[in-house]
Amino acid sequence: MKKHIHTLAIMAVALNTALAQSKFKEVEIDGVAGFQDTPMQPDGKWHVHDPARPQPPIVTPGTFSQMAPPPSDAIVLFDGKDLTQWVDKKTGGPVGWSVVDGAAVSAKGDIQTTARFGDIQLHLEFREPTPPKESGQGRGNSGVFFMGQYEIQVLDCYNNKTYADGATGGLYGQHPALANACRPPGEWQTYDIVFNVPHFGANGELVSPAYVTVILNGVVVQNHQAFRGATNWRVPGTYTPHGPTGPLALQYHNNSVAFRNIWVRPVPVVDEK
Repeated sequence: MKKHIHTLAIMAVALNTALAQSKFKEVEIDGVAGFQDTPMQPDGKWHVHDPARPQPPIVTPGTFSQMAPPPSDAIVLFDGKDLTQWVDKKTGGPVGWSVVDGAAVSAKGDIQTTARFGDIQLHLEFREPTPPKESGQGRGNSGVFFMGQYEIQVLDCYNNKTYADGATGGLYGQHPALANACRPPGEWQTYDIVFNVPHFGANGELVSPAYVTVILNGVVVQNHQAFRGATNWRVPGTYTPHGPTGPLALQYHNNSVAFRNIWVRPVPVVDEK
């Protein structure tokens, strides 16, 4: 009898999963795959992950410094040697990523820092897999998560279209990048990001949102842009009250994206009042 009940339970879970997935209808517009059965963005113009949303204009980046020594007050999170300052995001145990030729190669789950941060300046360098495989969101997908929940997308968007709010430099599912400044896969690219934490009142109400400025390969792709809340797939984002600090996380999304030269600097906001 217990075995029969257990079997029915497994079948019920499988059925519910199939029904949930059947509601996700992907559509393609002008070679861009996305969704138009998702909620509308707050401005009422586009669905979340809308393939009809205009693509960021392509900008060829200029020269920029890679593997430069970090500032003297920086907190170095990965120097090419080991990942001892990171843990598996799900288990809290050792990471499943490997270090190859001074780069951390994503595999086997998301990772996050053991330290927690508030307002910070982040520098990291990433490299997309080559030769490129698949298309859209399937090509070189990863992400940088501030406080473990506010994502700046990492994706191979060099000659690869995807829904605009899921492209490199975008606030995932919310705000597309101002430009596509991606380099070809196999070349190292840089992110320099300033992140300001959200603030909540005594009753949990949002007082001020999280803000982010993002420079990709020397090109500003987000200029003090507000997050609409925690980022997620197919939803516009909402805020849930949380503390003033959180971990920095890097995503594994079935692609072996490499990272190096990762450091942060605390950058408290000056109150001019």
